[in-house]
Amino acid sequence: MFTGLIQALGRIRPLGDDHFDVSCPDQVSMAILHDLAMGDSVAVDGICLTVEEIFPQGFVATASDETLHRTTLGYRQQAAPWVNLETSVRVGSKLGGHFVTGHVDGIGCLLESVATPNSWEMYFQAVTSFSDLWQHQVARYLVPKGSIAINGVSLTIADCDSQGSWFKTAVIPHSYAQTNLSYLQTGSWVNLESDILGKYVDKLLGHRTPVSQQLEGISPSFLAEHGYI
Repeated sequence: MFTGLIQALGRIRPLGDDHFDVSCPDQVSMAILHDLAMGDSVAVDGICLTVEEIFPQGFVATASDETLHRTTLGYRQQAAPWVNLETSVRVGSKLGGHFVTGHVDGIGCLLESVATPNSWEMYFQAVTSFSDLWQHQVARYLVPKGSIAINGVSLTIADCDSQGSWFKTAVIPHSYAQTNLSYLQTGSWVNLESDILGKYVDKLLGHRTPVSQQLEGISPSFLAEHGYI
């Protein structure tokens, strides 16, 4: 579990088809590496990866086929040159963002980034080749003032259309400067994770028995038999 509050930026380098080396610059490495242990979880651009090897300035992790297909790990050439890094939440830690699982739903892309006096307004949409997957997995959970993780960054949805095919976020200067959102260009691909609370609500509502079915078999005689008349 993560908060969506990025601790450092790093570089990622493939070591074969499914292994990746994640390195941190000297000045920020301790934010990630000071108590990192084998088997720990680290969010890399919002993707929960397990640490398999640790080096003085980074670590190695493996990605499954599902992760490679669903995230920018499999398509690094369209992604930002730096990756956002966050270690998992510890018991007693502050939860300043929102509940981020590191289980990416799909890929989106930056449509436009507009500087305003006090924020950057960033517009995102589904990547064409992933639209069906993205629409099903993410769009249904997008609501104004709801939460979303973009490359692991906890953000609030400022606006979206009724179908959820595009949405806008307002990124404060600190978050913009301290994450790889500042490196995105129009068309850059990003990892999207919708709010887990919305997923559970949707799941529960999907299993509700329709009222018409609930009322089947209820008649005056049934009510009388059970003491309601």
